[in-house]
Amino acid sequence: MPFILTVLVFVLLATALASAGMRVYVRPKEALERLAGGTQAVEQMPSHPSLAMHDLIKKLGNLIPQSPKDVTVMQRRLIRAGMRSPNALKMLYGSKVVLGVTLPLLAAVSVAGMASDSGNKFAAIIGAGAMGFFAPNEYVRRKSAGRQHEIAKGLPNALDLLVVCVESGLGLDQAILQVSKELEHAHPEISEELGMVNLELKAGKRRVEALRNLAERTGVEDLKKLVAVLIQADRFGTGVAQSLRAHADFMRIQTRQVAEEKAAKLGVKLIFPIFFCILPSLFVVTVGPVAMKIIRELVPMMNNI
Repeated sequence: MPFILTVLVFVLLATALASAGMRVYVRPKEALERLAGGTQAVEQMPSHPSLAMHDLIKKLGNLIPQSPKDVTVMQRRLIRAGMRSPNALKMLYGSKVVLGVTLPLLAAVSVAGMASDSGNKFAAIIGAGAMGFFAPNEYVRRKSAGRQHEIAKGLPNALDLLVVCVESGLGLDQAILQVSKELEHAHPEISEELGMVNLELKAGKRRVEALRNLAERTGVEDLKKLVAVLIQADRFGTGVAQSLRAHADFMRIQTRQVAEEKAAKLGVKLIFPIFFCILPSLFVVTVGPVAMKIIRELVPMMNNI
């Protein structure tokens, strides 16, 4: 059985490598042929192997049936994670296929030589397949959560800059563009999102629609509140600078309250580390010498009595 699994894995890997080599070195890409203007120049510029792997994963992603509802949800998650490439969804599904097939094969080869129950081996293979299939989703979720955290962390600075720009005489559109430029290095995530708003405005979208797309694209609650304030100020004719300053004060108070809440919870959270980590060592230091003295002096005295 281990020999058969080894031969199967070797055949699969050899087939995959042969296919990749044929694609990379024998049949160059048509795009490079068009750019070079002839087949001779293209033959001197072979494609990189990473491009072949990229195309292979994308083709595998095309083979998976995709329901419209699932595609919409996954596209939203990819956008919130900062993956806006047209092929991002196909790459995700292709990665699920590759990992879902490769990890069970590796697990089968690993457990083949172990002296264990066949049920445990089968469970290990199934677990490896499930881990390979769901690992890309978890990666996208974690990256999306990290990006949302970075946007929420940079939002107060962006809001203060926006207030300064609007109060200095700039319009809201120009203020968004200026804030996007100023925060390019300090907070690149929120700078990118504000730059997308500016591009949508230049493309002809209404300001309300562009702001709503910003809130939907990021999924950050504080940014949704800011967008609601800007839309209401635009709809009812309220001064944008006054609304932004009031919202900045609100966010500053909210941030202070969140910090105070975390500080109040700190005492309760420290109970378990103190009880399990600090108190045992403290008991050893304080009670240890007394216990040793009792064992050395009192126990022999009691035995003599």
